[in-house]
Amino acid sequence: MTSMLKLVFTALLGVSCGATPSNNSTDELSKALSTTDAYPNAPITYVVPFAPGGESDITARFQQIAFKAKFGQDLIVSYKAGGGGAVGWSQLNSLSGDGYTIMGINLPHIIIQPLQGNIGYTADDIIPVHFFHYTPDALIVHQDSEIRSLEDFVKHAKSRPGAVTLSGSGKGSANHIAQIRFDNMAAIDTTYVPFRGTGAAITAVLGKQVTAQWGYSSAGAAYDDQIRLLAIAMETRHPRFPNVPTFRELGYDLVSGAYRGIAVPNSTSEELRQRLSTLMSEINQDATFIDKMEEGGFALIDVTYDQMDNFMAQKKQEYKIAANSTGLAP
Repeated sequence: MTSMLKLVFTALLGVSCGATPSNNSTDELSKALSTTDAYPNAPITYVVPFAPGGESDITARFQQIAFKAKFGQDLIVSYKAGGGGAVGWSQLNSLSGDGYTIMGINLPHIIIQPLQGNIGYTADDIIPVHFFHYTPDALIVHQDSEIRSLEDFVKHAKSRPGAVTLSGSGKGSANHIAQIRFDNMAAIDTTYVPFRGTGAAITAVLGKQVTAQWGYSSAGAAYDDQIRLLAIAMETRHPRFPNVPTFRELGYDLVSGAYRGIAVPNSTSEELRQRLSTLMSEINQDATFIDKMEEGGFALIDVTYDQMDNFMAQKKQEYKIAANSTGLAP
């Protein structure tokens, strides 16, 4: 009898004989059952730590459809909003590690937030198992703007140090980090104006209240007839925007955006972490899912659990440098 079967048999015997299993034995039984070939054999709760309707919710819903089609089980999306995601992330490790509870995570949030003070969790408390996409940063102007290219923007900013205003989604967000990094690369000085969310930031551009916006490529999909993307922070051009150059094409090594992935409670076994990563990676290969993501302006990536340590180490260094250079972190 294998060790796993022994574990299951022993736990079931204890229950059938009227014994009350300890919490540890119950957890071990749950994990043993979860790691059978039938996994997942029940719905998985997918906690989004933001309010409904945002990009984290939208992309989770795309995954939900593909997950059901591929694996025959539901992803039950729930919400635990507050603190820009911090409320949910601070409670993640108190949830069950049985493989049937996962939570959405965002970069740079889970790295930058703890640098700014005690918010109930640290970056090392979070156990990412897969990053499936990012929404690339993009430099955006109103369709009527006299600024027609990234070169125009840089010239405009250099002629008006500190006077060029850019809206963005919050302080310490991917947009803010992109503004900091690009100012350094281009040797310019611009003024970042943080708004509460991407909706308010794009409204400021549409109302011509700011010179431009550090926004996301998804805005180009939603407002393509009202705004212009000057450049997009990807390694190659986005298929949804074939005429928009990348920053790299134009001489600036900027590949960035809001990265989204899946994390699990720290009590989740290594085997289940790997299994969940594999499931999410399979969704990333689904043709319908790919089409929906690209049409929305998102960029797919596939950072699996075995690649996670290197990926997170790189991002921590990148974000800390930007945060320290501008006082975002003490």
